[in-house]
Amino acid sequence: MTTPTTPTSPPSSTEAAPTRSGRPSSRLSQVTVPSMPQSVASTAAKSSFVQVTSNPLVPPPPLAVKKDPKLANNWKTKTPEELTDAEVIAMPDSEYMNDKQMAFFRLKLQALKRGILENAGETTEHLREDTVVVPDPADRATIEEEHALELRTRDRERKLLKKIEQSIQRIDAGDYGYCDETGEPIGVGRLLARPTATLSLEAQQRRELKQKMFGD
Repeated sequence: MTTPTTPTSPPSSTEAAPTRSGRPSSRLSQVTVPSMPQSVASTAAKSSFVQVTSNPLVPPPPLAVKKDPKLANNWKTKTPEELTDAEVIAMPDSEYMNDKQMAFFRLKLQALKRGILENAGETTEHLREDTVVVPDPADRATIEEEHALELRTRDRERKLLKKIEQSIQRIDAGDYGYCDETGEPIGVGRLLARPTATLSLEAQQRRELKQKMFGD
């Protein structure tokens, strides 16, 4: 008589083989890059952010104008027409924008105005002379390009002419040489380089930085 055997159930899949998700393979562990701890990643992000933003745009310092002490008193014995740029720079700061300096810069502005008007007259003559039709297309294109460039130059000078007129009016009102924003002296050196300047160097640099940053 045979003893009946109790059938055994087949092992479940969970018991038959270890789960793959529970233990990564050795090859996978070699290629997997260990993740950075959250605190370290946060600290690294903050440090990189601070490094980028810790360098604000700072305008360069203005260049100092060298004064020749030997020329400091020449303005007392000379007329505005006789004064040179070096003699005006050498004048004491206490004499800034006195009558002779005002007259000196008025003469500079008027000379600049005359030069612009003469250039405008020459441009008109050039355009009138070049009205002859040139048969060669290449030569005709070159002439037209030269005319366009000259007209753009005259347009810039036309805008400068308006600033010159405003500067002369500022001299008549006694406001010439002082910054429109801060009221501080613009400086003789800057006015010699740009007689139509209405802002000090620092104020001009601040405005340019704002325009670069905000596109205004």
